[in-house]
Amino acid sequence: MSLFKKIFGSKTKPQQESAPANERGKYMPQIELPIDERFTINFRKNGGKFLYCDSFTDVYNSLENILMENGWEGKEALCFDEQLQERFDNFDLKFSRINMNASFYLASCEYLIADNGSILVCSNQIKEKKLNDLPDNFVILATTSQLVGAIGEGLRGIKNKYKSNIPSNITTIKHFQVQEEKDFLSYGSSSKNLYLLLLEDL
Repeated sequence: MSLFKKIFGSKTKPQQESAPANERGKYMPQIELPIDERFTINFRKNGGKFLYCDSFTDVYNSLENILMENGWEGKEALCFDEQLQERFDNFDLKFSRINMNASFYLASCEYLIADNGSILVCSNQIKEKKLNDLPDNFVILATTSQLVGAIGEGLRGIKNKYKSNIPSNITTIKHFQVQEEKDFLSYGSSSKNLYLLLLEDL
């Protein structure tokens, strides 16, 4: 009987035959993707470059490739974090804490926000600088345990982590394609060419 249906088509219930089996009604709640998938999709949509790392060996290899790809070997990197400077001191880089015109900015972050693919930073990473003051190129080291769903969770996490001394200058980085021409829609946003080294720590 199914052979005839294929050849001549079925006259009964044609709408059911043509509707995909996995189609959901418009009033059904959206299926929520896992937090890591949501972040990855939104981060890439924002123009970020994502490098997943299983270990610090992967982190070192990825950073080496980034330096080669951009011709940053032997160049100056702005970095306020002494621990990061020590971790990457075997690379052919000159670290600076004052040169805002360095080839790139190397930093960690507080949280990765899945809902909009942004990176939450504060004065622990950027001091009291505005994003516009920092170099156009960023290399951010983060871990999978820093993934949160929404910005509210990240802000609560900062509040809980630094109870006695809540950092100032809390902001998100979410535009990862440097635009030559600024239009009124991008006014006030700071676009950065950003590489994210995401280290698995869970």
